[in-house]
Amino acid sequence: MGENDAGALHSAETCIDRFCGSLRAERNCSDHTLRAYRGDIAAFLAWCDRGGYDFLSIDHRGLRLYLAELAQARYARSTVNRILSSIRAFYRWLLVEGAIQSDPASVLQGPRQGARLPRVLRPQEMARLLGVNAVDAGEGDIGKAEAVRLRDQAILEFLYACGARISEASELRNDLVDFSQCQVKVVGKGRKERIVPVHALCLDSMMRYRRLARPVLLRGAESEFFFVSTRGNQMKTDAMRKMFKQTLAQAGLPADITPHDMRHTFATDVLAGGADLRSVQEMLGHASLSTTQIYTHLTVERLRRAHRAAHPRS
Repeated sequence: MGENDAGALHSAETCIDRFCGSLRAERNCSDHTLRAYRGDIAAFLAWCDRGGYDFLSIDHRGLRLYLAELAQARYARSTVNRILSSIRAFYRWLLVEGAIQSDPASVLQGPRQGARLPRVLRPQEMARLLGVNAVDAGEGDIGKAEAVRLRDQAILEFLYACGARISEASELRNDLVDFSQCQVKVVGKGRKERIVPVHALCLDSMMRYRRLARPVLLRGAESEFFFVSTRGNQMKTDAMRKMFKQTLAQAGLPADITPHDMRHTFATDVLAGGADLRSVQEMLGHASLSTTQIYTHLTVERLRRAHRAAHPRS
């Protein structure tokens, strides 16, 4: 990096822009991930400014002070660890750019987190969730309200059938849905692609949405995206999350259930049904098998609960 480039990094806003630009180019991060990085680094740099710290010369003691203040403000351990991860990435980038001579964040460790099993919906909860938007639409013309319900049902079925992230549902393109082969190509983190089989009930829901509802929502327009909004545009993740919350309320389910819990439920259910761990890893798009292994604990715990409930000596 030249002297002028290094000087430009003294501007916090310029620095954040260039850092996020590098994340997009090198890691192919999603917009959601980039917003999280940007927010974390912007808050940290604002703290440096208020405290009179130069973020290019702050040492590990200054960074520890920032983390301590987050803990005192009762930030969750998981949030503190995420912020620390963002700061580490930021200082690694500054080191590569030649803006700093040593990395003050490399020696930091975040607060320990207790092991927490992912939340899994019970079969009756999943049935209630998937029953809210069930529409008995015929083959004739349908109105906008029916079209929205058919779309929402297809999204929910897709999330559960494929173990997909909500960002992957939003990014799903028409050409990635193969009805003839009963499979979907899902584009996950880092633009990595994986092929996931889709069961008949989900395929039927997605087919009815595409044939009956999608043309109503598009209103003569075209879109490369499979799930579209009421204005015929790509349905964004925020809109999908809002729809999910509304569906939870209609189903009478706890408001803290998330779309990601459907991904956890998918993984647990297919493992309990006899799928091997490697196959589940591929379907979820996990880079490491150790990430998938958490679901084996869930299936064992489910067996324990069934045993305690059913065994006469439990």
